[in-house]
Amino acid sequence: MTLFLLVLLAALVFEYINGFHDTANAIATVVSTKVLTPRMAVAWAAFWNLVGALAGTAVANTISKGLVDAASVTMVTVLCALLGAIVWNLFTWWLGLPSSSSHALVGGLCGAAMGTGRGNWDVLIWSQVDKNGAHVGLWPKVVLPMFTSPLAGFVGGMLLMVLLTMALVKARPRMVGLIFGKAQLISAGFMGFGHGSNDAQKTMGIITLALFTGTQSGAFKDLPEWAAFLRITEFKGIPFWVIITCAITMAAGTAAGGWRIIRTMGHKMVKLQPVHGFAAETTAALVLYGTATLGIPVSTTHVISTCIMGVGATKRLSAVKWGVVERILWAWVLTLPVTALIGFGLVHLAHLAGY
Repeated sequence: MTLFLLVLLAALVFEYINGFHDTANAIATVVSTKVLTPRMAVAWAAFWNLVGALAGTAVANTISKGLVDAASVTMVTVLCALLGAIVWNLFTWWLGLPSSSSHALVGGLCGAAMGTGRGNWDVLIWSQVDKNGAHVGLWPKVVLPMFTSPLAGFVGGMLLMVLLTMALVKARPRMVGLIFGKAQLISAGFMGFGHGSNDAQKTMGIITLALFTGTQSGAFKDLPEWAAFLRITEFKGIPFWVIITCAITMAAGTAAGGWRIIRTMGHKMVKLQPVHGFAAETTAALVLYGTATLGIPVSTTHVISTCIMGVGATKRLSAVKWGVVERILWAWVLTLPVTALIGFGLVHLAHLAGY
């Protein structure tokens, strides 16, 4: 039971860090275009993060039972997965790099599961069809979307910006700024909703996996009646108390802000006006909500970053500061392998310590 409480604490810490680490995803553009002050933008994003986090559980189900063999997972596995993700998130936040919290958690979980299995690759679900005929596993749910979702963001952002430019070719710049200054309030809220609907569910899934593991291992067998809600004998859904706890924690983290990453996303990568911010946020929100509905845990960071790149590239390719983009891409490439190694190493240390 003590281990589970540590897992729960680590999960909530991860969710809080996820909130302020990825705040930039939801508000960088609306801050950089000066449509909202940073404080107002954070509050707006926090509200819509909360609403989005309550919108579904498809992604949570993927994390809890669709990536690694649940029978091979222990409470130590889950704890080490979370610690690996937390370490990487704090490191990239300190550097001001918008890395993926989603991939940090997935990488940590895969590495920790392999550590528990003593290096056995069979603990990972690479690709299979579940009882409902849906494709699950790392390839269809993580690896393939890791490439397709940023591509969709870049192309979608570029196309929407081209269409808006064609539609507004005769409009006065001042009028365009006024219209899209108001419209960006909607797109920023939609982006916050998309972020909450995808990112908050990942921690819901990891807590549910811990509950199932604790029940199966007998760790909860001596619990009093009032704590019987902790026992999960099969994956039928995500408990409501887990959903509301994760939603509130992410919203609180979002409210704390993540100013280092906001500067990178909103100012250093490309100079934006309200119409550009609207195009980037709308495209990103559509991609995030669509993938969340399909149970695909994509990276919010990757999607909004490539949307901003696509929108910026419609001005001219040189408008995008590709040196900054290169630093971001390195963080993307390294997230999965580094967090997997951290998760694997932490499990190994736990085994040496007798856990």
